[in-house]
Amino acid sequence: MSDLFASTEPPTPHAAGPRPLADRLRPQTLGEVIGQEQVLGPDSPLGVMLASGSLSSIIFWGPPGVGKTTIARLLAAETDLHFVQISAIFTGVPDLRKVFEAAKIRRQNGQGTLLFVDEIHRFNKAQQDSFLPYMEDGTILLVGATTENPSFELNAAVLSRAQVMVLTRLSLADLALLAERAEREFGKALPLNARARDTLFEMADGDGRTLLNLIEQIVAWKVETPLDPEQLGKRLMRRAAKYDKSGDEHYNLISALHKSVRGSDPDAALYWFSRMLEGGEDPRYLARRLTRMAIEDIQLADPQAQAMCLHAWEVYERLGSPEGELALAQAVVYLALAPKSNAVYTAFKAARDAARKTGSEPPPKHILNAPTKLMAEQGYGENYAYDHDAEDGFSGQNFFPDTLPRTQFYKPVERGFERDLAKRVAYFDKLRDKRTS
Repeated sequence: MSDLFASTEPPTPHAAGPRPLADRLRPQTLGEVIGQEQVLGPDSPLGVMLASGSLSSIIFWGPPGVGKTTIARLLAAETDLHFVQISAIFTGVPDLRKVFEAAKIRRQNGQGTLLFVDEIHRFNKAQQDSFLPYMEDGTILLVGATTENPSFELNAAVLSRAQVMVLTRLSLADLALLAERAEREFGKALPLNARARDTLFEMADGDGRTLLNLIEQIVAWKVETPLDPEQLGKRLMRRAAKYDKSGDEHYNLISALHKSVRGSDPDAALYWFSRMLEGGEDPRYLARRLTRMAIEDIQLADPQAQAMCLHAWEVYERLGSPEGELALAQAVVYLALAPKSNAVYTAFKAARDAARKTGSEPPPKHILNAPTKLMAEQGYGENYAYDHDAEDGFSGQNFFPDTLPRTQFYKPVERGFERDLAKRVAYFDKLRDKRTS
């Protein structure tokens, strides 16, 4: 069988090939895993499963370098299951058949199989469905790992048979513990002062594997005095922020930006806007989303918001990056500080709902044109009151279908320009009552 499906017992080091630090520090028990208390703690779902001796299929969802593979490996050891690891990137249907057949043979011989599938979201629907009968009859206990939202990437049938457990980025304190383990392994402290040490943890960006790789580089340096952050920055490249323009992180960050604008927080809005730019997001996409925020959350509370966004978009098109990005940043701040309203959105939604329910109700005849004699005889345009002929330019006539009672869809808020619009609505309501009384 291919090495791809081999058991994952720690490899024996060879004299000619030293093991990487990340492999040397791989935890040997679940108690040695750093972080992820929400999954591994005694009262956590996984802790309760292990204590009860009843382990079910699991999907680990979290960013890279936080222990998904390690925890899966240790679960197999804790439950005496044969551990098999595959990657959805390199595994096809024939390979899956071999895995399932081998697991069936083990089961007949009294040995269970924990099948760990890395990047499980990369399997298509048919491939994911192929796991179901073997999960149901106990041939395999599936442990999948994904960096993408399982709700969108995994079949409902698979999700219904597995428990999703969320693993989080390692905290700075977690990374500090990991660094101390590395220093004990090497028998010496890292040649960094306290501030540079903190900078190193920030460079790792919550990824334990990245931190250990960086530490391995640092230990190899010949340094006489501890380095400061600036010296460290010259020797190491900062890890690129985790960002996938078509994946989960993309939607998480645009959601954070939108909600920060809606929440009138210009500083948080600028932060998320900058995070997306640093991740390589297309500024035109951000310009379009900012315009959407103007028409969704500000509306007539500040009619200039739309114009501000369109103007910033046009400036970006003329200047390009990076100068044009400043115009978009100005729009971000303007939107965050603008008065907010969704009154038109609410009114439009209610009006569309009423339009669907009332079907084909015709307009009242008095507001219909009568270009022919027949239409005039049918009462089209009869008794229509021309608003400009009224003393105050307002006739107060009914413009709804005769069978539909007058409904107030638009209810302006007492914020920004809509405060003035609310006064106009009240003024016309008062005149209308006067005309119809």
